Amino acid sequence: MKIGLPVTNGVVSSHFGHCEKFYVAEIVDGKIENPKMLTPPPHEPGVIPKWLGEKEVTLVLAGGIGSRAVGLFERFGMKVIIGVPSDKPETIVNDYLNGTLKSGENSCDH
Repeated sequence: MKIGLPVTNGVVSSHFGHCEKFYVAEIVDGKIENPKMLTPPPHEPGVIPKWLGEKEVTLVLAGGIGSRAVGLFERFGMKVIIGVPSDKPETIVNDYLNGTLKSGENSCDH
């Protein structure tokens, strides 16, 4: 499994489409392996879901994301969890892996 998270200023971005980087990590035996901070392509509808699909990401954890983007991710076979708190990506991934991730409301309104 590979997990991707939008990041701004070192923490999970509250607005998916305006993030600076994407944290992408492989999960092997329940642990983070080979984490990377990647620069996404310019924000255009449908570009980032396709790009993360090419990186073999299977799960996206996001603070806020539009419903159209969620649908595109699902079409590419990726699961999306919305309302993730603004924290370090490693912390969010470990909380997800430990079953303690608390997600809230989508911070994006489109």
